[in-house]
Amino acid sequence: MITVVDYDPAWPERFEGLRAEYAAAMAAAGVPLVAIEHVGSTSVPGLAAKPIIDCDIVVRDADVTAASGVLTSLGFTPEGDLGVPQRWAFRAPARLGRTNTYVTVDGCLSLRNHLAVRDVLRADPVLRDEYAAVKKQAGARLDDIDDYIVAKSDIVQKILAAAGLTDAERATIAGHQPPGS
Repeated sequence: MITVVDYDPAWPERFEGLRAEYAAAMAAAGVPLVAIEHVGSTSVPGLAAKPIIDCDIVVRDADVTAASGVLTSLGFTPEGDLGVPQRWAFRAPARLGRTNTYVTVDGCLSLRNHLAVRDVLRADPVLRDEYAAVKKQAGARLDDIDDYIVAKSDIVQKILAAAGLTDAERATIAGHQPPGS
């Protein structure tokens, strides 16, 4: 079973703690940031989610290596791009709890995907609730994260279409879903 729980109002506070730590570390190392975004289902008030905080650390392309080095110095383990262009995944140290933390290039499709899903679901409670129902049903019947991702693919495509992403962009996103997304 994939654990999907009802929305927890403490999630934004958890994100803010992570954001503050990341921002301070990047500033201390002189790494310029574009943004640090709370993405994923925990960023949408009222949405059921796996209780994992997703963070996108957004930088210019020229700053990816430096930002990645800062995360490594904080105890993160680099996992590479996991097949998603211009987005690098990092496994968090135990002290930070459950988080998916990424370094992403400003404007890249991966970032636009994350922001589109978040923003559409924040603005559309009917679609948010439809997505929550799909997530809960899939989580209750599936044990494999890859199967869970596939079970959500139709509703995710519907969300991305509502956000205005093109057919080509949605096809690219569908083709780059790494394990554990």
